[in-house]
Amino acid sequence: MLAVLGTVAAWYVGDAFYNDYANNHAKLFTTDVLRDAWWQVAWFLLVFLVATPSIHRWLNASYLHRGSGMLQLIKHGVGQPVFQRQLSRLFYGCAIIWAILCGVAALMLKDQILYFFFPFLGYNASPWSHARVGAGFDFLSIVAVNLQLLIGGIFGVVAALSTNPRIRWLAVGCCLVSWPYFIFGRTRNTMLVVVIPGVLSWVFLRLRGSLLKRGLVLGGCFLLVNAWMGFVIANRSNMSIVDAFKEKGFTLDTDEKVHHEGLNMYEELCWINTFMEQGTYEPNWGARYFAELVNPIPRVLWPGKPLMGIDYAIARGQAGGDANEAGVYATISTGMIGQGVVNFGRVIGPAFAALMMSFWVAILARLDLRIQELGRLPLFATGLFATFNMGRDIGFIALYPFVFGTMVVWWLDHYRARQLHPSSYGARPQRPMYGLKTKSVKMWRMNRKVAGIGGGVRRIKNAGPPATWRKTRPPGFPQSP
Repeated sequence: MLAVLGTVAAWYVGDAFYNDYANNHAKLFTTDVLRDAWWQVAWFLLVFLVATPSIHRWLNASYLHRGSGMLQLIKHGVGQPVFQRQLSRLFYGCAIIWAILCGVAALMLKDQILYFFFPFLGYNASPWSHARVGAGFDFLSIVAVNLQLLIGGIFGVVAALSTNPRIRWLAVGCCLVSWPYFIFGRTRNTMLVVVIPGVLSWVFLRLRGSLLKRGLVLGGCFLLVNAWMGFVIANRSNMSIVDAFKEKGFTLDTDEKVHHEGLNMYEELCWINTFMEQGTYEPNWGARYFAELVNPIPRVLWPGKPLMGIDYAIARGQAGGDANEAGVYATISTGMIGQGVVNFGRVIGPAFAALMMSFWVAILARLDLRIQELGRLPLFATGLFATFNMGRDIGFIALYPFVFGTMVVWWLDHYRARQLHPSSYGARPQRPMYGLKTKSVKMWRMNRKVAGIGGGVRRIKNAGPPATWRKTRPPGFPQSP
């Protein structure tokens, strides 16, 4: 809940401070529009605060007896053997997927594969390219780049939390070859998704010391990330980030006064209200949410799949672009509250968006309550950070790394369950052959004779399997006759 409240504060209240409310918003919009927008923000917060506890208790009823996993990790540390084993399994699973992605990238890039791992040596070589409106098999590129983004973030979490030196250094090495692809790209969102989960995991769960020490470390990380993002904003329109880095270099004080674009969701909410007052834009009654919901369906399977946000981009004056780019020069985010307004109007819309965020918080809380289980901590960290990105729009665009992470965790869970309980998945277990003279039976019979108990093969058969067999018999095997 605090993450959502912080998101609203950053994208809406922060907009008023960061973008000069008196000289920007107050001059662009009427007093009525400004007032209505603030009331919509307040209405969203009220519904969210009231609905979230009830939705959490209903959705997570079977886990409410557990305490917060994050608080337990902060209190007791991450050195518990069970948790570390889960972390190691997750790392190996992700390493396999990463190896497959690297193999595909090598086939596509051939002799340019070096620049896929180390773009700063030449240029940012990308095997995953697609247009704004995907066509054909572009969805495979979207899946690949989001899997790469997710796995890069998980490598950071494992490197921060693993107490196994071998796993930790392997994870650090994987970070060194998977992060540069995003860090030297143009998209700030992906830079943050791949780096921040590992940084936050290390600061809050591994770094020991006072809150002041952690605050100073976080402050230093913020300055570094902010300076790099300023460097990206200042150069991405004129040249590639790699070229800018090679020609100009990078220092912490470079471009520190660059204005970060896109932190204006309150302004967009005011534009939406203005268009609705003027009658130039009408609510689409859930069409935008439906387009977000079906976005994962490949366009090759559904050529007429609805586009997201094109009507609002046209209303904001972006019409006229290339047909392959949906006929607009750029798409414009409406913000989590504005998205509700364009779907269901100025009263129902903010409340509906608040309920969606309440369900999202309950999903994250469920992960927190199950934090000791395989993959839940990295998935929780990814989802927690994705909450901030949802301040621009609630949908799969912001949540694809989380969605693919959920799929990976689900596969790992079922793979492990298949190994432990083969009979539950259709595998026919082998019936223990108690009458055969295996090494265990021979040793058991020898011990019985030495002890003076006697008996023969018949007695061994009637007595059932040795105790060691009963202890090590995998779950799902039938009881002994």
